[in-house]
Amino acid sequence: MNEEKKLTLKWLFSPRSLRNQLLYRSLLIIAALFMLIGILQYIIMKDFVYKNKAEALNAQVMSMPMDWFSDGNAPDLGDRSGNRSNQSEATAPADRPTKERRDSPLFYQPGLSILFIDKEGTVTEISKETNGSAPILPTGDYAQITKQLEKREKLDYQILDNAAGIEQLVVYRLAGPPNKAEGLVQVSTETDSLTQLLMTQLAIFAGLSVLALAAGLALYLPLLRRTLTPLSRVVIAAQQTDVGSLTTRIPESQGQEEIDRLSDAFNGMLKRLEISFQTERKTTEKMRRFIADASHELRTPLTSIHGFLEVLLRGAAANPEQLNRALNSMQLESKRINRLVEDLLALAKLDQAPQLQLTDTSLDKLLQEMEPQLQLLGGSRTVTLELASSVKGRFHADQMKQVILNVFLNAVQHTDEESGTISIQLLEQNHKAVIRITDNGVGIAESHLPHSFERFYRSESSRTRKNGGAGLGLAITQSIVNAHGGVIEVTSQQGEGTCFQIVLPLNLLYVVGYPWSDKMPPDIRT
Repeated sequence: MNEEKKLTLKWLFSPRSLRNQLLYRSLLIIAALFMLIGILQYIIMKDFVYKNKAEALNAQVMSMPMDWFSDGNAPDLGDRSGNRSNQSEATAPADRPTKERRDSPLFYQPGLSILFIDKEGTVTEISKETNGSAPILPTGDYAQITKQLEKREKLDYQILDNAAGIEQLVVYRLAGPPNKAEGLVQVSTETDSLTQLLMTQLAIFAGLSVLALAAGLALYLPLLRRTLTPLSRVVIAAQQTDVGSLTTRIPESQGQEEIDRLSDAFNGMLKRLEISFQTERKTTEKMRRFIADASHELRTPLTSIHGFLEVLLRGAAANPEQLNRALNSMQLESKRINRLVEDLLALAKLDQAPQLQLTDTSLDKLLQEMEPQLQLLGGSRTVTLELASSVKGRFHADQMKQVILNVFLNAVQHTDEESGTISIQLLEQNHKAVIRITDNGVGIAESHLPHSFERFYRSESSRTRKNGGAGLGLAITQSIVNAHGGVIEVTSQQGEGTCFQIVLPLNLLYVVGYPWSDKMPPDIRT
């Protein structure tokens, strides 16, 4: 638990920690979303408030009697040059607001300006706030607005600046009886109050957003720490993994799919490492045994040669009979050493993924050519060949001969010289050549069968037997068969005999190498 706390504190203060990056990026995204929401809210609310204000102004204008503007006796602002009209205010009707008499509440609103524009484009201010400055458009713009209203086209509000640069919201309505407009009424009001309302709402939203971020941060920190706890366990498990703890696994179900996948991958890696170390240990042990066996096999003939040399040096060389016997024995031992070294070199070459140059070979003809040699090696034993015709494929002929000889010599060594029988059978099955070499020898014990092709392995308990080689023949045979993409198997019953079966593909049409697990075609893979 202390390790988890230390790791959590490290993540808390490390700018590169996953926890801080998730926290900062989450807060950044949430803040950006709040900002976007605030901007959209401001835009939508501004349009909503302005439209409501424009509708309110339109409603107020519609409540005004239109005959107030029918005779043009209201105080005017003059023509486009700004000159005032000379009409007398005293001639205004009694029910019409004038410069001296404006008793309608509409004319008492602060910041409100009402203009009347007649057909000639004369602009007259009729609101009480005569000192105010309403935005005034060119005569052509008023004429265009009048035409749009006469055609009953929808005309939204406008946002204009007056001469003092103050922003105002402006609406328009025709003055006079229906279908007989005598002019245009322009009502405008300053937007300061509306802007203040919008800014107040925006400030409230910003304050609430900050509070929401703070509350979210307070709740998110412990939640994030708890969420990353399984990842901390994986990190701690990885830190504690060594050669002695490869069998330890972390739980694969921790409630989070990504962490579960990471745990599964981590456990798979540990399993592969465990298998690799086990294989390495087996290989090392096998190599040690190989070196020990090779040293033993070489030491025996060398010791024998050394002993004969000592005998000769002590005077035996003067005796022709002893000299001849010693020289013959040393020659046999040197040949044994030579065969052992050649076998070791052959195994070393075969272990290096050999690239065999194959040629078209007829196995039945190859065995027929070997028959005299096999009969000679068999001595008094009965040797029979049963060969199917036209069993052809691509093989290395010399190495195939070595395979046959190695298995045949193994049968010779384990059968009686007088009553022994050895049969060689060749047949074709499913596009594969099958070679069976069967004898009636002593057989192989069931416990020894799995080790038949191991290097230097002998079924006899003693290593100092008189007959037989160094225990490399069958190992070399298996390597050659594997290099051809085939397989060799052995079955045996003690006291009844042994059968070696070699299966080789016939349609291997390219230069081959070993191993073949991924290169063999599916139809000939063994």
